Amino acid sequence: MSKKPIEPSHFPFFDYRRYTFSLGLDTREGVWLSGHSASRFDPARSGMVVEGDMVQQSRTAYEKIGAILKAAGLSFKDVVRTVDYVTPSGIEEYASTAVVRRETFGEDPPATSTVVVNSLLRPEALIEIEAVAHRGKHAPVDPGWPTDGLFRSPARRAGDLLYISAQLPVRPGTDRVVVTGDIVAQARQIYDNAGALLRAAGLGWENLVKTVDFLTPEGLPAYRETGVVRRDFLGHAFPAATGIIMKRLAHPDALLQVEFVASSARRETVNPGWSRYDKLTYVPAVRAGNLLFLAGQGSLNPNTNAIEHVGDVVAQTRYVYQNIGKVLAAAGAGPEAVVKTVEFVTPEGLPRYRATASVRQEFFKAPFPAATGLVCDRLLRPEMLIEVDAMAVLS
Repeated sequence: MSKKPIEPSHFPFFDYRRYTFSLGLDTREGVWLSGHSASRFDPARSGMVVEGDMVQQSRTAYEKIGAILKAAGLSFKDVVRTVDYVTPSGIEEYASTAVVRRETFGEDPPATSTVVVNSLLRPEALIEIEAVAHRGKHAPVDPGWPTDGLFRSPARRAGDLLYISAQLPVRPGTDRVVVTGDIVAQARQIYDNAGALLRAAGLGWENLVKTVDFLTPEGLPAYRETGVVRRDFLGHAFPAATGIIMKRLAHPDALLQVEFVASSARRETVNPGWSRYDKLTYVPAVRAGNLLFLAGQGSLNPNTNAIEHVGDVVAQTRYVYQNIGKVLAAAGAGPEAVVKTVEFVTPEGLPRYRATASVRQEFFKAPFPAATGLVCDRLLRPEMLIEVDAMAVLS
């Protein structure tokens, strides 16, 4: 696999070469960018600062993304997917970003997921934006729904891939949650919505390769029961999956929202031999063409179901990347294949989170993957301090 770090000759925001992530990685299968907030280095204050309201911060984040895309010979017209990670205070102003999105993308916006995080790594940041670009043809998928006013595509087809914006439990064309307080009914509405988008793209559930669930603490007690919904819709063609708990979601009455990625390429399950997945509605990884979509990994021992290294976020991170390495090996690859990671850290793990950079240096060699780091409310096992969501490009 050939991957090239994107290194702008002029990037006035900070010295990106000091970190254990790349601004972006360019491969034949796609271009993956790290998450970017409005943070910049201020020489007068000898440190990183974040300034401005939601609109100003969004413009600065897009200015960074634009500089990275330009260094790769791309533009915003090549962006097929974005994820807006927004803080609880920022979500109150989030509607104002529609004007920035129109300025940035013109009349052809990417698929966009809006994820409310507990906080960003820069405490003053209100929003962090992650982007994926594609060099070939791409097009929006139109299911015939009214737009929601935030100027984003519900789904976008890019080569073999279909990126579906995070789906909330609302009926298309409305802003009312289908059943307040019932996560199973909400899951069913979400999968109904995603199914309509798959059909509009000429795909089916057998093409699904990855889901990311975000749920609230109120939804957690009955979350296991949503496995019935997954079985009803997916049969036994389970995707890789990640589940993260946040204080709230993009809709105040939602208990669950789900991101979906599908592929028309030949699909193959990858499992290092971990039997615990026999009873689950997701798998350790799915290969589709040259792309490997991994399930989120916490410090859960896949053989004993015990949490390893309780209370130590650095040791947990090392254990997580060791298990990611086992999944990669089962796919015939190594750490060099990883192009993107998202690290979800709990408030309890945050004080020592910076120290986990040494683990990335142990596991990866330059060029490092693109990366995003976020603070969640908690993880599905309360002893876990960090979960890593990764994807890779194979030879």
